[in-house]
Amino acid sequence: MAHSFPNHTHKLHFVGNYAPIDLLKYAGLVTWICAAIPLVFHYWIYPNPLPPVVLLAWLLLHLLFGAAYWYFARQLPKRRPVVESLITLALMTFSALMIGHLSQTAVAGILLLIVAGLLPWMLPLAASFAWLLGQNIALAIVINLIPGVTSTGAVMLAGMFLGVSLFAFMAGLVGLRNIRARIELARVNSELRATQSLLAENTRIAERVRIARELHDLVGHHLTALTLNLEVVTHLVDGKVLGHVQQAHSLAKLLLADVREVVSEMRKDDRVDLQQVLLALTTGVPEPEVHLDIPPSLTLTDPQQAQIILRCVQEAVTNCVKHAKAKNLWISVEMLENSLQMTAVDDGIGSKELKMGNGLEGMQERVELLGGTLDIQSIPGQGFVLTVNLPTRSL
Repeated sequence: MAHSFPNHTHKLHFVGNYAPIDLLKYAGLVTWICAAIPLVFHYWIYPNPLPPVVLLAWLLLHLLFGAAYWYFARQLPKRRPVVESLITLALMTFSALMIGHLSQTAVAGILLLIVAGLLPWMLPLAASFAWLLGQNIALAIVINLIPGVTSTGAVMLAGMFLGVSLFAFMAGLVGLRNIRARIELARVNSELRATQSLLAENTRIAERVRIARELHDLVGHHLTALTLNLEVVTHLVDGKVLGHVQQAHSLAKLLLADVREVVSEMRKDDRVDLQQVLLALTTGVPEPEVHLDIPPSLTLTDPQQAQIILRCVQEAVTNCVKHAKAKNLWISVEMLENSLQMTAVDDGIGSKELKMGNGLEGMQERVELLGGTLDIQSIPGQGFVLTVNLPTRSL
């Protein structure tokens, strides 16, 4: 499915929100560096140094662990596909356990602490907890292979590492939920700001229309009556009085023309700036990246139509955030010959069967209320395409 919107792209940054994630990233990196101390100072620490081939394998495995860790951690809190997370997780766990086996130390337990901190970000809660238990069982087996370590000692040491790993695991889980709460709060805040912006626009338009109507119906009608009466008086008087009446008649006509011009100008400025409203809605969405394609000149004269477009875009963004697992969402609004068209396209996982939830049903009801149409298409692995068409009869 090709997506080509020559658009205005809004890349979203929330630097303050990501500070805890940065701490988690660099804490893991520092722990990885510290885990290399036995390797760097091997000849000073070990009474019987390991063969150079073993040291080289240890170094390569340590670098592999670090590369796999940073590959995943550097883009947190962005989501990764499950397969990619599993491969990264398997590489890190395998490297850590092999380092423990080659070095004949418990350094693998330190590296597995890093894995424990990342587990909540990589797998669902139940699966990540099962992985945590499994890797510590494997750690006990590796420690038991170290010469001079008894089975009881290996179990006790692995148990201690399990306790510390649980702490790292819970810290990662708390960080994950904190970020999710912040993202949800940012999204809801954007929706509120967009609704507030549209409400302010509607209030402004309604007030201008009300004032224009009052000027036209009251002042305009009275001035028209005054002009007609002065026109009649000009035929009933003469002399100096006629000159004053004619001057008053001219002033009344001029004032009536000014009132009509003011009413016309006020009615011209009764358009909703759709781009500004949708920008307020999409700017607070950290993920996916939202790409807006709206002509700057596109404005709507019908507040109800603008409200429906806003709600449709809001629902499209919400569904994309919660269900699509997409990295990008393209939204375009354009004026066609007989309709206003809104299109939303994402690059998410798609779906074989489309299930109309409350949000989509509400969207369809709003669109049909104005005689429009809603079309949704989805292909597994290629995302969703949502198209809304509203008739231009009220534009």
